[in-house]
Amino acid sequence: MNRMKRQQQGFTLIELIVVIVILGILASVAVPKFVGVQTDARVAKLNATRGAMLAAASIVHSAYLVRGGTADTAPCPGGGGTATNLVSGTICTEGGIVNLFDGYPASSPLGTAGIISAAGLSSTTFAPTLAQLNVEGLGATANAVVTTISVIGGPGTNALKTNPTCSFTYTRAAAVGAMPVFSAVTTTGC
Repeated sequence: MNRMKRQQQGFTLIELIVVIVILGILASVAVPKFVGVQTDARVAKLNATRGAMLAAASIVHSAYLVRGGTADTAPCPGGGGTATNLVSGTICTEGGIVNLFDGYPASSPLGTAGIISAAGLSSTTFAPTLAQLNVEGLGATANAVVTTISVIGGPGTNALKTNPTCSFTYTRAAAVGAMPVFSAVTTTGC
């Protein structure tokens, strides 16, 4: 009778070791797949961002062609004043006024309205700063000629939250009638 009333109090050492070994094997298989999924997600985000910027450049250029250099008479509903609609002036978009260069969105410093604003890369502000882009998982460097967009995360991300090895560039139009240049996507550091 005593044997039947006795209940097992815990796991044996062998059972615990077997469970730990099984968990170790599962972890060694799952972790590399998880890292691969993160890389794929960053590459997909980079390609989607590039697509958004390509579409924005085309839409803004189309709006410039339709408006034909005739200045708007009313302020832009999205804010920023009244658009000039000139080849290297400004144009009104749903989000606000975007700066143009040769009829396409300008490559503008961060915090000013150019291609990043036209593409709507920030969900919180029209002309985002680097910190605001970082919240969206993006990084950028921009000057008057070239805007480099990157996806942060991965081995290439630096302390300033940009990643030049998981990026592409937008180079402003070289002349009136010429299209801006979008570089190929660099994914080595994604």
